[in-house]
Amino acid sequence: MAVKIRLKRMGKKFAPFYRVVVLDSRKKRDGRVIEEIGVYDPMQEPSLIRIDSERVQYWLGVGAQPSDAVYKLIKITGDYHQFKGLKGVESTLKVKDADAAAVAKEAAVKAAADDAEKRKAAAAKAKADQEASQAAEAAAEENVEADASDEAAAEGA
Repeated sequence: MAVKIRLKRMGKKFAPFYRVVVLDSRKKRDGRVIEEIGVYDPMQEPSLIRIDSERVQYWLGVGAQPSDAVYKLIKITGDYHQFKGLKGVESTLKVKDADAAAVAKEAAVKAAADDAEKRKAAAAKAKADQEASQAAEAAAEENVEADASDEAAAEGA
């Protein structure tokens, strides 16, 4: 049985997501697999490549042949060089800066909280202004009524 390491397509239309799988070479692309050994998401920036190095080493050791796409991925992660025993070859895998992403997320949360505080303050001020204007109108009506009752009392006297 010829065993291949290749990509299994997942995801939606125009949003591909792949699993790196080991399967019989006679099976169809998305057929039943022997083992899933990683994931590849080309839609992220930089592309997400997460492959279980230990399992890749095992499968290459027992004769599994990687497809062209998987060959490129395991060269990027450095697993192929490690399998061949080449020294001094590092992984060229680019990883997302987790600290920068966390700082950006924190800044976005803080900005949203500040915006919410501003909106609450504006709403409270508007409510206070409305209550003040209603109180002023009520006081003006009382003054008019008081003036009218004073005039009526003056005319009656």
